[in-house]
Amino acid sequence: MTGENARTDWWKDFFQGLAVDFWRAVQTEEATLAEADFLETNLGLSSGDRVLDAPCGDGRLSLALAARGYGVTGVDISAGFLEAARASARARNLEIAWRHGDMRDLPWEAEFAAAFCSGSSFGYFDDAGNEDFLEAISRALKPGGRFLLETGWAAEAILSNFRERLEAEVGGIRFLAENRYDPAAGRVESRFTISRGERTESRLASHRIYTYREITRMLEAAGFGGFSGYGGLSGEPFRPGSPKLLLLATKGA
Repeated sequence: MTGENARTDWWKDFFQGLAVDFWRAVQTEEATLAEADFLETNLGLSSGDRVLDAPCGDGRLSLALAARGYGVTGVDISAGFLEAARASARARNLEIAWRHGDMRDLPWEAEFAAAFCSGSSFGYFDDAGNEDFLEAISRALKPGGRFLLETGWAAEAILSNFRERLEAEVGGIRFLAENRYDPAAGRVESRFTISRGERTESRLASHRIYTYREITRMLEAAGFGGFSGYGGLSGEPFRPGSPKLLLLATKGA
């Protein structure tokens, strides 16, 4: 790709149209249930617990947890994702609180037993913005509440497996990612081209790349401790080359 960088607020209008359709097509029910199992076990959820999903995307994990009896709130900036989430909740007769807004703008204080950030959604902002998100999550959790941060953009994961070009096709939707790592900024700049039939959409995105230690230091500053890092849903330890990071943390008293 060229040296063109995404806008700093690229995420505001990225998740619409074919980007929403592709994301929904690539997520299988089997994968969603496996992730929900991991969340239920590792967040230590008990019947009736309130859980925060930020950002929630199309609500696939919110729906899976609500079906198991938890009180779920989902937050997302994408109106397209939330429209799909609400339709799915209605179809399954599930009560879920949906909030349209920025993942850094969480109005709750000590209301949730657990929270999670999935879909590699951490790192959209600059350092101050990413810190604001973690602080907002901390405020929303009760003391002792658990938080899971899932990301494929941790330095040990993405840089060990870095690909400048990635192509896929799912459900008739073709996806092309062209990536460039900017070491000075500590970011991966990407151009995503998504097409179906004669329709094509192209968007720029940017993700901040942090090491495991950098993320835990940010979490510590937000009031978290008790970290455990996994490289997959089977619970293997996180290490260089792991496909993603599943980082569990507990809010202090």
